[in-house]
Formats: sequence, C-alpha cells, structure tokens
Amino acid sequence: MQFQLILLQATDTVAQAAAAVPEAKEKLSLFALLKEGGILMIPLLLCSVAMVYIFVERFSAIRKANVHESNFMLRIREQILAGNLQGARSLAKSSASPIGRMIEKGVNRIGKPVDSIEKAMETAGKLEVYQLERNMAALNTISRIAPMFGFLGTIAGMIILFFNIQHEGFSLESIAGGIYTKMVTSAVGLIIGLLSYVAYDYLNTQINKMVNKMELAAAEFIDILQEPAKA
Repeated sequence: MQFQLILLQATDTVAQAAAAVPEAKEKLSLFALLKEGGILMIPLLLCSVAMVYIFVERFSAIRKANVHESNFMLRIREQILAGNLQGARSLAKSSASPIGRMIEKGVNRIGKPVDSIEKAMETAGKLEVYQLERNMAALNTISRIAPMFGFLGTIAGMIILFFNIQHEGFSLESIAGGIYTKMVTSAVGLIIGLLSYVAYDYLNTQINKMVNKMELAAAEFIDILQEPAKA
C-alpha cells in the first residue's frame, strides 16, 4: 500500500514537471534568419548572384584562354625558319588563344621593322588582356559595396531598435527585431564582400600569369625573327 502511494506521488510529480516544461522552442532556419534582415537583403542577394555569375563566367574564360600547346612556340619557330610564313600564320590562327592571336599579329608583320612588329604585338596583347579583365571591375565593386549595404543594415537595425523601445517599452521582444536586422545584414554583407574580394584576387592572379606567358611568347617570337640574322 505504501509502495502504491509512493508510485502515485512520483507519477504526479512527473506530470507536474511535464506540464511546467515550456513548449519546444522554434527552430531557427537559415531562410528565417535571412528573412529577419529586412528589405536590405534584396540588394545583398543581387550582389551575391552577380558575384557568383561573374566568377564562374570569368573563371571559364580565363581557363579556356590558358589552354594552348606546350610546344606552340617551337612549332612557330620551325615554320618561320623554314620560310613557311603561311604555315606559321595558320598554326597561330588555329591556336584560338590570346598567345596565338598575338603571335598571328606578329607573323602578319614579318618583313617590317622589329619595332613595328613589337608595337603591333603589344597592342594585340593589350586587347587580349582587356578581354580577360572584362567584368572584373564589377566584381571589385561588389567586394566594396556589399559591406556598405551591411553597414546600412546596421543603421536601419538601430533605428528599428530605438523605435520599438520608444513605442513598446524596453523588453527583449521589442528590441529583437532591430538586433536581427543589424546583425544579419552586417554578417551577410561582410561575407559577400569577403568572398568577392577573394574571387577578384584569385582571378586577377590568373590573369597576371597569362600576361607573363604572353610577354614570354612575344620575347621568344622576336628572338626567332633575329635568329636567321645571327646565322
């Protein structure tokens, strides 16, 4: 009898404790968190989409431009020394790379002064680099303005916070909205800005590598033109 009484008391205690437990807290999803950022998340979303598009497009273009035969200049040298300028021109045209197009410009100028050939190739090289750098300025701009949108969100969050305190009093519920807007936009803006800067720096490094290869090929081409004179 005493055991049953103890069991009933324990059951009653468990029931009271279960009743006292608050309802399960709402789980915070990523979408819900971003939604708390407010209207300033729209320009940040546009910045992120533009960043991804520009990086993928430029990465593909630079990677494609960097594909050329390792013995390309050796074959050009063989054609020129053999006097087969048409073969050298066809070989450069079939390369379909910045280096090939630059060398094609030089082959077309063979017979003119070396300075004229160098200037023609330099101009062609600059045009190729310009094509490689297309939309890079936009990526650099995104790396700068995204954190500024985040800072603007911080200001908007503070305005919302003080507005709620003024009209609803000081409580966690009244200040939560302003803090959400402040922190979410700041974090997202910094993340987008950081990723854009890293993407810009990486692509710029790949372009510089391509420029170095073009300069090396141009110098090698000039040496090829002067080689018969040394013989």
